[in-house]
Amino acid sequence: MSLDTSISWDLDLINRYDLSGPRYTSYPTAIQFDTSLSEQDLVQTGQLTSDKTAPLSLYVHIPFCAHVCYYCACNKVITRNRKKAQPYLDTLYKEIEEVARWYSDDRVVNQLHWGGGTPTFISDEQMVELMDKLKASFNLLNDDSGDYSIEIDPREASIKTLETLRSIGFNRISLGVQDVNPVVQEAVNRVQSTEQTAEILSTARQLGFKSINMDLIYGLPHQTLESFNETLNTVIELSPDRLSVFNYAHMPDRFRSQKHINADDLPSPETKLAILESTINTLLSAGYVYIGMDHFAKPDDELALAQQNGQLHRNFQGYTTHSDCDLVAMGVSAISQIGDVYYQNEHDISAYTESVESRSSAIRRGVKLNLDDRIRRAVITQLICHFELDPQTISQQFNINFNDYFAEELTELNNFSTDGLITLEQGKIFVTPAGRLLIRRICMTFDKYIPKQQETQAFSRII
Repeated sequence: MSLDTSISWDLDLINRYDLSGPRYTSYPTAIQFDTSLSEQDLVQTGQLTSDKTAPLSLYVHIPFCAHVCYYCACNKVITRNRKKAQPYLDTLYKEIEEVARWYSDDRVVNQLHWGGGTPTFISDEQMVELMDKLKASFNLLNDDSGDYSIEIDPREASIKTLETLRSIGFNRISLGVQDVNPVVQEAVNRVQSTEQTAEILSTARQLGFKSINMDLIYGLPHQTLESFNETLNTVIELSPDRLSVFNYAHMPDRFRSQKHINADDLPSPETKLAILESTINTLLSAGYVYIGMDHFAKPDDELALAQQNGQLHRNFQGYTTHSDCDLVAMGVSAISQIGDVYYQNEHDISAYTESVESRSSAIRRGVKLNLDDRIRRAVITQLICHFELDPQTISQQFNINFNDYFAEELTELNNFSTDGLITLEQGKIFVTPAGRLLIRRICMTFDKYIPKQQETQAFSRII
């Protein structure tokens, strides 16, 4: 029987449970990362707890952007000076060599992703050089069977660039689009014609890229229900394999570029909810599958198939099919998951450069998972990826009595059951179609770092 991932829109539940909460790209979340843990301790613990026979996932952060998008909350460096890229890359190469000594062990790299910033900020020649450096240090696949992806700004990528990316091994691309309406684009300083985006998609398909993802954002200035529906119709015609539809969180005190956005121009909370409801209904009607949270995919996409097969995973790159991989992340602010350790590099590019130049690495903070963390991570991962949980599986995996271990949490789950977010059937927990939009709130029940029944302002709102 196929997994039911349908959605039921219940405004009363949304209004009651739409708090602020983690996105659970990790558990514990990055807020728990500790600067007092030494790099040596984190690396050694990762090496000891990692499965050295398992494949790897690599992430490379390239922070540069030629233009500032006012909504952006990523770690980025805004500059038109392309010469700034090479010194950063030279530093990155030193880090690549060092972390390869820690973790490579000739493990096959099943997944590779370049993010930013704008990875296509660097030249075609620099892309070739960077990939060569990775191939020299890690065991990259050369038969096009890996999941090798890169984020692309259609304003920055020529046909020649796409040809270069395909020739060096990339087979997936992710395009930032956000909105096709010119008024919205002007307001967020990202003017990008639909023709530019369509040309990238068409060329990528001709070159044999296996999968194309597109990012949209709802809640941007001047968006209306009608205008965003037009954006959706345009995007559906372009027919990407995956879609990510993110909620814009206006936090100008945290992200300086957002100060350029006039809060009076933002859609009301009621309009945002209407846009989201319409988006979900429109994409489902167009044949996309709701993967979870912000993500949609075609039924034959690997994400949808992994969810059907119970093999979907979630990490700092979002939903992924590579649950068996350790994630080795390189570059400024990059976050790794090695065995029972998470750690993050220096966030400031100057500090990152100084650290790598002095000691060949730049780990700033991290966390070592204890048994309780691993138990709760397994629970949260199952819920957020598959909308169901078999407590007996957790009991057997960790040699605990689930009902005793989570006695307090089960009390809250009973309230969720009464409210219709979940059902409890034959000892298993199933998230209802009405509860799936609020999956982050359900997962928060098992998060020991969040005070129960309290909203935390450290995170964005769930919806």
